[in-house]
Amino acid sequence: MLKTPPETIERIVYMGTPYMAVPPLVALHEAGFDIALVVSAPDKRRGRGGDLSPTPVKAKALELGIPVTESIDDALAVEADLAVVVAFGQLIKPNVLEQLAMVNLHFSLLPRWRGAAPVERAILEGDSVTGVDVMQLAEGLDTGDIYSEVEVPIGDDQTADELRVELIDTGARLLVDTLQAGLTNPRPQEGEAVYARKIYTDDLQLDFARSAAELHRMVRIGNAWTTFRGKRLKVWETRVVGSPTKQAAGSVIFDDGRVLAGTADGALELVVVQPEGKARQEAAAWRNGAQPTIDERLGSS
Repeated sequence: MLKTPPETIERIVYMGTPYMAVPPLVALHEAGFDIALVVSAPDKRRGRGGDLSPTPVKAKALELGIPVTESIDDALAVEADLAVVVAFGQLIKPNVLEQLAMVNLHFSLLPRWRGAAPVERAILEGDSVTGVDVMQLAEGLDTGDIYSEVEVPIGDDQTADELRVELIDTGARLLVDTLQAGLTNPRPQEGEAVYARKIYTDDLQLDFARSAAELHRMVRIGNAWTTFRGKRLKVWETRVVGSPTKQAAGSVIFDDGRVLAGTADGALELVVVQPEGKARQEAAAWRNGAQPTIDERLGSS
């Protein structure tokens, strides 16, 4: 059985790992909450020297003078009213949920986009709105009741990184406001549950037989790629061309200073690309160097 949080929250344990979990930690600290302990993932070896580096959350906690541990069980050894979980990346064991009340900051409008990649999946599916929930942490994947929620619109050309920054900022404010107001009367999630499975490299391979709008959404996620002459070509920025062109899928033409790739329903303008082994560059510079012929196609071997 889940432990119910007290109405008044003063002393908390914070659980988080990546950079996106840093602003909520700072917001709670600046709002005057007593953060008894931070739980974060173990240090990782980075760089050529293999030196151990702390997670972004651990580094910020130490900077703020907050004790840090890698063990979730240590959260049970401190006196705390609540644990706040933000992008922690680890499962919380049932015995911990039974002994310590927990809330989670989730970056979608639940039950839509439960799981690992809610921001990316919302963009890929063409959602016009997403949001942030402060929810009760439960044993199921993002199944807990909702304490508070804010909607955030998604711009037509907004990248996942840009949207994530907006959601983090909104979520940090919502988290502080919700805890200060008191955790009372959560509501059950309503509607169809949709799961946001993790994004893999293969998911971001551009198929120019698809529509320009679909391909543009994939590029907005980051790390989208195709191939040209047997080598990988990353595509970092695109624009959907308004008027359709009679251009074969994957073909590349130079039109009035624009590099246009044919799609299922028109053209996608390539703006910034990155050939294998090289730095990012304007698509026009890539086209001038590569000189694709009329018969060559993006995505072919």
